Amino acid sequence: MSDKRETKILVVDDEPDTRIFLMNLLNSDGFYSITAENRSDGMKKAIEEDPSVIILNMMMPGEGGIHMYRNLKRHEKLKRIPVIMLSTLDKNTFLKCHNIYGYYQCEEYERIDAFMEKPPEADELLTMVRDLSGQSFQMESV
Repeated sequence: MSDKRETKILVVDDEPDTRIFLMNLLNSDGFYSITAENRSDGMKKAIEEDPSVIILNMMMPGEGGIHMYRNLKRHEKLKRIPVIMLSTLDKNTFLKCHNIYGYYQCEEYERIDAFMEKPPEADELLTMVRDLSGQSFQMESV
């Protein structure tokens, strides 16, 4: 069994309050969180830190979250990392909007690991992170 403290979670969000909330939530549950405030910093940290899960705000300025998601899923080293998409839109509206603008044609959207509306519910998000990182056994053994 691995220790959750060794499980890195990368949070990429342009909103400081959201980054702080998610970092505190993850750390209080025993994960090691890393934060980035934009796409370029997020990609750099994803490559350097090799996180177990990435929590990504899809609605960052300049389509930063959308581009980062596509870059992650096309990158040979990073495409295996599960991504929890965060958006102010619900999943169906998000996908419809991207279909209208031609983004949904990307195969990457068909393989969405997890999707949550902002603001995320703490318990639901932690359950997703545990499941995607393989740490769900921690809760069952308590």
